Amino acid sequence: MSQAIDVEKIVHAARNSIPLTIKTYTLPHEMEIYLGQVLEIFLKELGQEALKDPLTYCLRELAVNAKKANTKRVYFHEKGLNILDDAQYQAGMEKFKVETLDNIDHWLSLQKEAGFYIKVLFQIRNRNLNLFVCNNAEITQKEQIRVYDRIARSRAFNSLEEALATVLDDSEGAGLGIVIMVLMLKKLGLNEDAFDIDTKNGETIARLSIPMANVKMVNLEALSKKVVEEIESLPNFPENIVLLQQMLSDPDSEITEMARQVSTDPALTADLLKIVNSAQFMLPKKVDNIVEAVKMVGLRGLKNLLYSYGTQKVLGGTDDAKVKVLWTHSYKTAFYAYSLAKNFLRKKEILDDVYVGGILHDMGKIVFFNAHPHLVDKIAQFSKEKEIPGELFEDITAGLNHSQIGALIAEKWNFPEALVHSIRYHHEPHNAPQSSHDVVATVYFANLLANYEEKLVGFDQIDKNVLATFHMQNEEQLQKILGRLAQAFEQET
Repeated sequence: MSQAIDVEKIVHAARNSIPLTIKTYTLPHEMEIYLGQVLEIFLKELGQEALKDPLTYCLRELAVNAKKANTKRVYFHEKGLNILDDAQYQAGMEKFKVETLDNIDHWLSLQKEAGFYIKVLFQIRNRNLNLFVCNNAEITQKEQIRVYDRIARSRAFNSLEEALATVLDDSEGAGLGIVIMVLMLKKLGLNEDAFDIDTKNGETIARLSIPMANVKMVNLEALSKKVVEEIESLPNFPENIVLLQQMLSDPDSEITEMARQVSTDPALTADLLKIVNSAQFMLPKKVDNIVEAVKMVGLRGLKNLLYSYGTQKVLGGTDDAKVKVLWTHSYKTAFYAYSLAKNFLRKKEILDDVYVGGILHDMGKIVFFNAHPHLVDKIAQFSKEKEIPGELFEDITAGLNHSQIGALIAEKWNFPEALVHSIRYHHEPHNAPQSSHDVVATVYFANLLANYEEKLVGFDQIDKNVLATFHMQNEEQLQKILGRLAQAFEQET
C-alpha cells in the first residue's frame, strides 16, 4: 500500500523552515516513491522542480546505502562475524550480496526486529535545501574511508560516461552509485562539499546540502528582488497613528491629550477598550473611560497597540476570507505568546513585545491579500515578462520569503528592533540577535503551537532548544499546556 501524502503539512514545513522527518525500517519501493514526492514538493517551494531527477537519485542512493548498512549489521551478527575485524569482514563480504539478495525479505525482517531504521529529514534553512539520511548502524572508520575514496575517484571523471566506462570496485554495490551522485552534484555546479557522512549519537548521518543561490536561482531571486522594490510603493502609516506615536515619544505629552487623540478614531478606541477589558487585566469591573484605559495599558502597551492597529488599517481587515484566516491565526499566536512569556519565562518586560510580535509575525503574507492590487499586478506582470510560472509567483506571496518581506515592511514603517526581529526570524529563532532572543523564541513557539493545534506540524518538528527554554520535556506536556491555552483563547474571543 502506498504512503498517503499530506501535501498541506509538507508545504507548511517547507515554507516555515521546519524539519520534516520520515522514518522507515525496510525502505519498501512505495517509501522510495513517497520520499521522491516529498522532495518534489520541497523543490517546488524553492522554484527548482528541474532539480527533481538528479536529487531524487541522490536521495535514493543514500537511503538504499543506509538500508544496506543495516542489513550488513544483521547479516554479520547472524553469521557470528565481527565487522570490525579485517579478516572476518572480508570473509563476510564474499557472500553478503548473493545471500542477502536471494532472501532479502528474511534479512529485512530481521533488521526490523533488531530495531534498525532509516530516517530521512528534509529542511529548508537560509535558502539551503538540507537532506539528511540517518541510520542507527554506525559507519566504521574503514567504511567511511572507502566512501571518501570513491568521492576522491570521482574527481577524475568529467562525465557519467567516463565513470561507467571505468571498472570500479563495486563489491559492496555502492562504489559506482556514490561516484554518480558526486558527478550529478558537480553538474549542478556544486562540489563534493555538498555531501558529507559522519556519525553522531549512535547514528550514521549522510548529509546533502544544496545552496540554492548557487543552483540556477535567477528566476526566484529576481522575483524576490522585485517584491522588495515594490514594497516602497506601499502607503505609510495612517496620519493619526503617526501623530499618536509622536505624542508617545514626547516626554511632555499628557495622558489626557493622548486619550483625546485616541477617541478621534472609533475603531482604535474599540480595540483599546477590548484589550483593557480582556482577561489579561482581570479587572473587577468594566472600563469604558478612555483616559482610564490609556492608564491601564500604559505608554508601552498603547505604543504596541498602535503598531498592530495601524498595520491592520494599511494591510486590510478581515473582509477577505484568506485575510480573515491569517488575522485569526495571528491573534491566536499573540495570545499564546503573551501567556507563554508571562507564565513560563516570567519576564514582564517582553509581554507587550511578544503580543504585538505574534499579531504581526505574518504581515508579509497579509500584504499580498490586501487592498493594494497594483503591487500584485506589477509583480505578476514582471513574472510574465521573465517567464516565471504562475504557481511560483503564487507560492512566493505566502511562501519562504514572507518573513523577510514582512520585516522589510516593518522597517519601512520604523517599527522597533524587537518587532522587526520577531517578524524576520519567527521561523528561524536560532538566527535572531541575542538582544531579541526571548521575544523571537516566544513568537516562534506560539506560532508553532497554533500550527500543532491545526495538525500542520508534529512535536518532532519543533526546535529542541526552544522547547527546553519553555521547559517542555515531552509531547504529552506540550498537549496539556496547549489545551489550557486553547481553552483560555476560546473564552477570550
